[in-house]
Amino acid sequence: MPVHPIEFRYSYPEMYAVFTEEAKLQKWLDVEVALAWAHAQLGTIPEEAAEEIARKGKVGIVKLDRVKEIDREIHHDLMAMVRAFTEVCDGDAGKYIHLGATSYDTEDTALALQLRDALAIMEGDLRELLGVLLKQAEDHKETLTIGRTHGQHAVPMTYGMKFAIWASEVSRHLDRLDAARGRLLVGKMSGAVGTMASFGEKGFEVQRLTMERLGIEPVLIANQVVQRDRLAELQCVFGLIAGTLDKIAREIRNLQRTEISEMFEPFRQDQVGSSTMPHKRNPHKTERVCGLARLIRSNIVPALETIALEHERDISNSSLERIIIPEGFILTDYILRQMTGILRDAVFDYENIERNLNLTLGLCLTEKVMIELVEKGIGRQDAHEMLRRLAMKCWKERRSLREVMLEDEEASGLVTEAELDDWLNPENYIGTAVEQVEKAVKTLRERYP
Repeated sequence: MPVHPIEFRYSYPEMYAVFTEEAKLQKWLDVEVALAWAHAQLGTIPEEAAEEIARKGKVGIVKLDRVKEIDREIHHDLMAMVRAFTEVCDGDAGKYIHLGATSYDTEDTALALQLRDALAIMEGDLRELLGVLLKQAEDHKETLTIGRTHGQHAVPMTYGMKFAIWASEVSRHLDRLDAARGRLLVGKMSGAVGTMASFGEKGFEVQRLTMERLGIEPVLIANQVVQRDRLAELQCVFGLIAGTLDKIAREIRNLQRTEISEMFEPFRQDQVGSSTMPHKRNPHKTERVCGLARLIRSNIVPALETIALEHERDISNSSLERIIIPEGFILTDYILRQMTGILRDAVFDYENIERNLNLTLGLCLTEKVMIELVEKGIGRQDAHEMLRRLAMKCWKERRSLREVMLEDEEASGLVTEAELDDWLNPENYIGTAVEQVEKAVKTLRERYP
């Protein structure tokens, strides 16, 4: 029976499939086949032996159950694979499997093959999310809303700006993923401590040919393992992606609060929000994103700890990586796809958006009024102090800025009713918001077609 929620709740099949036991075993076999081919090219083993190894290097021929059975006896999973592989090869081909290699020649190189598949999926996730954000940015570039800082109403902006800012952030994650890919998709074939002594004078060629066959780059230099700063960087990228998704999810959760009620995650007609309160429309999807983002970020420190292996290597990284690498990919993939669906089908209450924009009775436009007064020749500090004084009166008496200014002796002598109506129109104080969104959408669509 499944135990970890990844197995039955928090995963999508495509990414999950990359990290199954069968998929991992197949990558190990692929590396052994490539190594045998390289040996045959260099005349180290007979070509027919390499061909037999290639024929039998498939999950289903090399049985996962048999590998596990041997592992229970010898307590070494890689060597268990080698023995199970040897058993199914005809003639003497089996004796050439894993020739000259150490366990992590196979394991780290096979991991790079898994990473290649997983990174391709994650890039697709990010591109799909980017596309949804850009569409929402374009659709809402002129949708006025109140901007909030410190949880308080600030000045007007547009919903398009929110989406464009998030899209820009997602684009940087694509850049980070692409930059990390070159450091992650490397393999090694250099023996026990990296000297290549087990391959004799052909060490560089064995490594080059093996990696060439697999379609990845050889490391510049390594000891018994590919150095773990590479994998730590990967976990940091996961953490950054999770941070962005957490931020977006928190914003939606806040905007969905009953008192705000501007933007909502999708809620199906027959969906249940609470087991006891039938009226509830809980933002459970965005809350789930926030929860899983915490777990993803928590894997960064353990990954950083694996960089400091002792001497030419120890095995303290192994148990940890068996958990956090699949977990990082599967959970990050999951919340990326969840967020894409949430944003694609997000619901907006435009009446509440307008209501909230006008909630402070014009006070969100005091900056606009101050700047206009400076244009009339009033000192900036004097204008600021006057409006601060009037704002406090507005708050205390729950009256509009327009009303309070027009009855104030000092303020009423500086502005006409028509001017004040113009200054207190939110549409007249969004600066270059629309143009910024248009520029961001155009730039990002060109950069990530």
